[in-house]
Parts: sequence; structure tokens; C-alpha cells
Amino acid sequence: MSRGTATIKQLTACQLGAVPAGGLPQVGEARAKLLGKLGIGTLFDILYYLPRRYEDRRINQSGELKPGENATVCGIITRTETTATRRGLSVVRAEIRTGGGPLTALWFNQPFLMRSLRRGLPVTVTGRIDGGLFGNEITVADYEIGNPEDTVHVGRIVPFYGATEDLSQRTLRRLMYKLVKQYSCWTKDLLPAQVAVELHLPPLAESLRQVHFPSNFEALAKARERLAFEELFLFALGLGKIQDTIQHRGVGRRPKSALAETFVRGLPFPLTPAQQRVLGEIRGDLAAPRRMYRLLQGDVGCGKTVVALYALLYAVAAGYQGALMAPTEVLAEQHYLGLKGPAERLGVQAAALTGGDSKRHREETLEALRNGQIDIVVGTHALLDEGVVFDNLGLIVIDEQHRFGVRQRDILQSKAPQADVLVMTATPIPRSLTLTLYGDLDLSVIDQLPPGRQGVKTYFLPDREKQRAYRFLRQELDAGRQAYVVCPLIEESEKLEVEAAANRASELQEEFPEYNVGLLHGRLKMEEKARVMEEFRAGDINILVATTVIEVGVDVANASLMIVEGVERFGLSQLHQLRGRVGRGKDAGYCILIGNPQTDEARDRVKTLVKHQDGFQVAERDLAIRGPGELMGVRQHGLSDFRVVDIFKDASLMETSRSYAARYLGHVNDTIMQEIGFRFPSLIYGFKF
Repeated sequence: MSRGTATIKQLTACQLGAVPAGGLPQVGEARAKLLGKLGIGTLFDILYYLPRRYEDRRINQSGELKPGENATVCGIITRTETTATRRGLSVVRAEIRTGGGPLTALWFNQPFLMRSLRRGLPVTVTGRIDGGLFGNEITVADYEIGNPEDTVHVGRIVPFYGATEDLSQRTLRRLMYKLVKQYSCWTKDLLPAQVAVELHLPPLAESLRQVHFPSNFEALAKARERLAFEELFLFALGLGKIQDTIQHRGVGRRPKSALAETFVRGLPFPLTPAQQRVLGEIRGDLAAPRRMYRLLQGDVGCGKTVVALYALLYAVAAGYQGALMAPTEVLAEQHYLGLKGPAERLGVQAAALTGGDSKRHREETLEALRNGQIDIVVGTHALLDEGVVFDNLGLIVIDEQHRFGVRQRDILQSKAPQADVLVMTATPIPRSLTLTLYGDLDLSVIDQLPPGRQGVKTYFLPDREKQRAYRFLRQELDAGRQAYVVCPLIEESEKLEVEAAANRASELQEEFPEYNVGLLHGRLKMEEKARVMEEFRAGDINILVATTVIEVGVDVANASLMIVEGVERFGLSQLHQLRGRVGRGKDAGYCILIGNPQTDEARDRVKTLVKHQDGFQVAERDLAIRGPGELMGVRQHGLSDFRVVDIFKDASLMETSRSYAARYLGHVNDTIMQEIGFRFPSLIYGFKF
């Protein structure tokens, strides 16, 4: 890199990202390769490669050393020697004169230190204090020779970074100290000055220095707060711009008939107040001259599907087509079967489109979609194919949206840039995550279950007691009810998983010869899945053995018992979805978890399911156990781009950053947009639609 320090100052993060780490004089080509293993490739990566933890190694000023405790001491080396233990290990001893008296420092199996630990040199050591025969001794964990006012590894609050075998913690820490000290002042502070003043936030350069090498813990906390707020502020601005762009592309949709209201009046049950409230919010969006972009969230069994069907029929009544995309063929089939009857009675043409369709069926469906002969299409990822063209698509409903990436969601939207969008999830999301993941969507929550639901009682049995579950299964069958048995998840092979389910179905048919046992898994053709589910719904199948294809969407009111084998193989949210398949009728629901959890995390999942029925409580616990990235699969979303933000620590900052972003949304310039695009590349796709 030929440019000097004077000409590379006040760069935005985007510009810092264009400065290769290998071009910095302190790094070089060889060390740049080692940094690359840590994901560090640019100057921006260096400055924002934050420590994983910190250790207080500030010098013990009192001079009082207590055996059994850790301490950091500085002094002058007065004598050194090397001895050997009985086991053949070498011990380097250095006598140090300190302000609190003499101290013996011990290094084990590091004889090379005799070359640097010379008499008369100042040294700072940190480690465990022990009372020796001739006074206090310290087993040295780390040390530094030289002026105690200019130490990196001891004598301060010391950062610990993620390192590699080829790049030790000491080497990396020393390098980071030099780089942060020299280049932190190059950063351009894009946070509005008024915001920093109102929130008492320190400047960016100072925050970067303090977050790497803090002068005290108070300064560290303030530096972290400033950097986290900056990330959330820019992220919120990006979401705000997406939402602004989306909403300005809308058209008001006014129904020409009472199709949707007729559907509601024909339901065999009344809507809950929560459902009615959400319907009002959706009606308002669809009729308004702005594009609807709404997240519908609710626990399993709360009645989201009815709301989605109402919205689709509303769009059809206004003269538009509707599309419902689901993540699996089983769920798409369930939606289609649930929609087909009401649609036909109302004179609405509905069709299904999945990857398992025959070539002839697919071509006929695509032609009917293009000509406008199909009013509502229900499908899987197959709806994203280039060959799927709509005549007049007005509403897109995406179910279990967290199973789709942002780009998949937007590909469907690109087929009709003015179409309204309703995104649904039966996986309750903690509010802190909702604000971050879906800040570009308006939020509707169905927070009531239909009246008469008795809930689902959840129990755990170890493998050795599993027969107790099947004795209870017989009681439920004898009482005229039905049950699910979910086989263990086998991640290595879907084929093995199918074989395991088939074997279990055969075993249960032998054990319950007077009852019919059905089998459902992902490798069945759509027609076969539909046949099995129809037989189960009609009561012709008493026990349905399945893989996790029944996790969502399956609704059989007479099913009262869910048995999950190999519970330790399932995630918490997944288990909550599975037990949501029962207790959907007048009878009480039961979920029995069978397994042999060996880890604390697996046992925690089971305890959470047994203790909590509410999906939001389960989701909060799932977030605490697994973290946001794994919980939501957000590698395709902006949340995965955060360098500083912690979903737990910074929940309060989210609300604050959103309010300030709303205030400054009209002042976003090209520089800020470049910054947002650089920091959150997965958000940029949303600007296209």
C-alpha cells in the first residue's frame, strides 16, 4: 500500500473494507494469510474483530497478596535460575523485588525464558499466588518485560480474541494493539452528532480503542453501547428504506363482492377477538394505497390459516390472484385441501403446484395461471421457478417463512412488485428478535386460542420406560381417539429415517393388530401423502407413524396423543410444533417425549417443554439455549451481519435505535446507503422489490 497515513484518514466502514489487511505495513503477506483463517481480510475486519472476553490483569496496587487468588504484580528481577522437578520438567524461577516485598515467579517447562529474564529488568507477571517455604510464589500465566506503563498482555484489562494454532493469543493481541492504536483514528463517524450528544455516546475512534483495550470496565461498557447502537441504527435505517420503498409500490384493493365475508359467515365456529382484530388490520392494509408487508405471528392452533384464507379471498374479490407458499409438500397439501372445499363452494378456482407434480399437471396449471383461470395457487418452492407467471397476482402469503431465505421470499415478490405480502409463522419469535429480523414488516399477533381448547399436557419418559407411553396409547385408542408416533430424526440420511419409520410402523401394527397403522414421510408422492392424511382425518387410520413432515399444518381434531421417540435429536421449537398437532378438538391433548438426553442442553429442552405450554415462553428459552443465528436460520438475513450486537444485552437499544432511525430516515444520503449495503449485504436484495 503506497498511500501514507495522512491521506487515509476519516474513511467510512465501506472504504475501510477496501483496504486489504496484507497491505498494512504491520501485517504483511504471510501474516495476512493467518488473519484470513480468522475471517479477517480488510482494515474494517481488523478494527471490528472484537474480543470474545476480557480478563482483569490490572496491577495489584495494595501490595497485599493472598494465597489462592490471582494477582498481577510488577517489580525488578533480582535473580533467576532453572531447576528440574522429579518428573523431569524444568522450572524457571525469578526472584522479583516488588513494592510489597520479595516474590518468586515460576514458569514451568519454558527454559528458553532464561535468555530474556535478565537481572535488573522490570517485569510484570500475572497468575496464581501460593504461599511457599520462603515467602509468596506466583505461578505465571502471562508476563511482560519492560515499562509497566506500556504493557499489552498484563497490567491492564486484557482482551482475548478468537485465535488459531498458527497465530497465538499473544501474537494476535500484540498485533491488534498496534493496528487499533494506529488505525482507529482513520474511521469516519457517521452517527449524527445530535444523536451522540443526546445519548451521551463517545466518538467512534475512542470507542474502537476502548472496546479492544479498555482503560476500565465503565469505558468498555460505554464503547460497546456506542458500537452496538451504531449497528442497530444503520440496520434500522436499512429496514426503514426497504419498508418505505415497498409501501410506495402498493395499490388500494377494493373488493367487488362479499366473498371473504361470506367465507367467514360459513365457518362452523366463531372467530376469536384476536382473529377479528388481525382481519381488521389486514383489511386496512389491502384497501390502503400502499403495499401491505405484514408479519402474522401466533402460537400453534391459534387460527392463522383462517386469517390467510380470508385475505386470499379478499384479494380474489378485488379482481386479483392469490398465492400461498409453504416450505413442504405436506404443508402445501394441507393448505390446499383446507382451501379447496370453501373455494369451490364460493366459485373460486384453486390449484396446487409442487415439485412432485407430473409434467402434464404442471403445464396445465402454469397455463391456467397465466390465463387467469386459477384464482388461488398453493405451492412450495416450485412457485419460485421462472416458468411460473401470473396473470394478475395481488396477494402473496408465505407460511412458516423462517424456513425460506430472504432471497426466496423476494423472488416470489419479483413476479408482482405491487403485490401485497402476508408473512406467517407458527414459531413464536421473542419481541427482541422480531424487531431485528422483521423490522421491515408490520406486525400482527394472534394471542388467543379458540375457545374450548384444553391445552396439551407434556410428559417425559426415559427409553427404558417407553412401554408406559404405549399402554396409555392403547387407552386413547380404546376411547375412540387417534395418535401420532414420530420417529427419531436421523440427520445423516433421509433414507435411513424413512426406513426407521417404516420399521416402527410394522412393529406397532404387530403390537396393535386391532387398529390400523399408517405411515407418512417425505419420500412419498404427493398423491400418496394426501391419501394417508385423508384416511387419518377420516378415522380410518388410528396410529400415524411419521417423520417430522407432520411438524406443521396437520390438523386432525380427533388426534389426542403425540409420542416423540428420540427426543434428544429434536430442537425445542420443533418439539413445540409437533405437540401442537394434538389437543385441537374437544378432548385434552397429551405429548409424551421419549429418549435418553445426555447433554445439559438436551435435558434443558425437555424440561422447558414439560414446564411451558406457551409458545412465546418456549421461544424465549430456545433463544437463550441456541442463540438467534441458529434459532432462526438467519445466515440469509441481516442479523447474521452484526459484528457487535448481542440479542440479549442490547434488547433495550433496539427500541431506541428504531425511534432515532425513524427520525433520520428522510436524511439518508448515498454515503449512508453505501455504508448500510456494506455492513448488511443481505438487506440490499430487499431494496430491489
